[in-house]
Amino acid sequence: MFAIWEAKKTGFLNKQHWLRNLISGVIVGVVALPLGMAFAIASGVKPEQGIYTSIIAGIIVALFGGSRLQIAGPTGAFIVVLAGITAEYGFAGLQIATIMAGIILLLLGLAKMGSVIKFIPDPVIIGFTSGIGVTIWVGQWKDFFGLPAVSGEHFHEKVFHLLQVFPQLDWTTTGIAFISLFLVIFSSKIPGIKKIPGPLVALISVTLIQYFFHFEGISTIGTAFGGIPQGLPEFAVPDFTLGQVISLIGPAFTIAMLGAIESLLSAVVADGMAGTRHDSNQELIGQGLANIATPFFGGFAATGAIARTATNIRNGGNSPISGVIHSLTLIMILLVLAPLAVHIPLASLAAILFVVAWNMSEAKHFLKIVKRAPRADVVILLITFGLTVFADLVVAVNIGVILATLHFLRRMANSVEVKRSEKKDLAEELSEQGIDKIPDNVLVYTIEGPFFFAAVENFERALAGTNTYPETLIIGLKWVPFIDVTGLQTLEEVIQDLHHHNVRVMLSGANGRVSKKLYKAGIFDLVGIENHCTNIGSAVRAAS
Repeated sequence: MFAIWEAKKTGFLNKQHWLRNLISGVIVGVVALPLGMAFAIASGVKPEQGIYTSIIAGIIVALFGGSRLQIAGPTGAFIVVLAGITAEYGFAGLQIATIMAGIILLLLGLAKMGSVIKFIPDPVIIGFTSGIGVTIWVGQWKDFFGLPAVSGEHFHEKVFHLLQVFPQLDWTTTGIAFISLFLVIFSSKIPGIKKIPGPLVALISVTLIQYFFHFEGISTIGTAFGGIPQGLPEFAVPDFTLGQVISLIGPAFTIAMLGAIESLLSAVVADGMAGTRHDSNQELIGQGLANIATPFFGGFAATGAIARTATNIRNGGNSPISGVIHSLTLIMILLVLAPLAVHIPLASLAAILFVVAWNMSEAKHFLKIVKRAPRADVVILLITFGLTVFADLVVAVNIGVILATLHFLRRMANSVEVKRSEKKDLAEELSEQGIDKIPDNVLVYTIEGPFFFAAVENFERALAGTNTYPETLIIGLKWVPFIDVTGLQTLEEVIQDLHHHNVRVMLSGANGRVSKKLYKAGIFDLVGIENHCTNIGSAVRAAS
């Protein structure tokens, strides 16, 4: 229980902090209400299931997560993936995938993989989050404009069909949606309600309008889902089969990776805002426990929510108490106000998701990368974005990471320098050995950088450029931090070829780690232990 332990250690569980965490928790709970319902509906499930997810995940992550400020619940990043799982496997399949994702997250945390996930490059993250934002935005056109349902498996097909039926938009629904959008964006500038969250202002305002005027043709939670049950979620074990588990392995890994990325990003944002320091591995453990437990209470996938966590910090939250209060607030809303939810227009929730999609797109950051980043990073960004929108999120992330990895390896390989060293380069080492020059029959080559598979070509090309075979070739390894199996194999092949041409090969300056690998691979036996020297100067002296 890292979050509770850290809060206790730093004194934030003392009584003087209770009131500020109580107020912050209530505010965040109120903000989470419309977002939870909107994310649930967009994911293809009932609105109350988004509230259940916020309640259960909020409590577990607050108590067992790696950040004492984290607020967890359903988020926009999951919508595209979860909607696809729900459409293909139903809500029961979504629950099974969530439990499996929770187990994966738990194992990642126990395996100390939290720090590794942070290494996913920025162009990949911005590419798929921007792509998700575009997909969410288009996916809400139907409810925002009151359009008839359309079909289409792929993004371009959905857009084409939506544009075809666009003339059939419902003007009343569109008007309600634009009122909601205006209030979400600009309510913070209206005197008297500045401190009330925009989504809540929009939700209450348009719900009251619909309650009093009963506009026909406007879809509401009541007409679409029959309302929200008044009461707490019940414990139930999801039905599953072994075949379903096998089929859902891929989706479960997608949920787990997205959840890990977003929760750790949220924790980093919280650290930046509040000056705290989170435990990334414990955060994955907390997220894993939350996703394992939530489906047993009617919920689905959850992760750390950046917007709600930031709201928690801005309103004075500084301990896990605010996360627990956020969940208790949602419970009270369920018990008292659930019957009023039948009048909530879906258009208002679509408007809220419009703003969520815009924030997820990070348009300014996206354009900044396109304008200023190196060409390779721009290509990775655009490919990841395009695949997210037009193909599949899983494919986009996998290919994005692979491309970024290959690009990194290329840059690393180019940074490895294999060069022939002359007297002027080795003057200090030669003088220490009392040597004036390198003998004519001796060549010295130094390797600077990691001698791994991507850098092997540089080494072979450099040796091929000698155009002749000297009596002795000294290979300096002082600046080689590590060597992999491909480097060892290449070195062995080169030495054997040189021995075939009666060239004496000497190795010098290898550090302890590299020496162990050279010894284990039999390289020292191949060159002879007398041909391994501590530095190039002593190697030249021995060769002389």
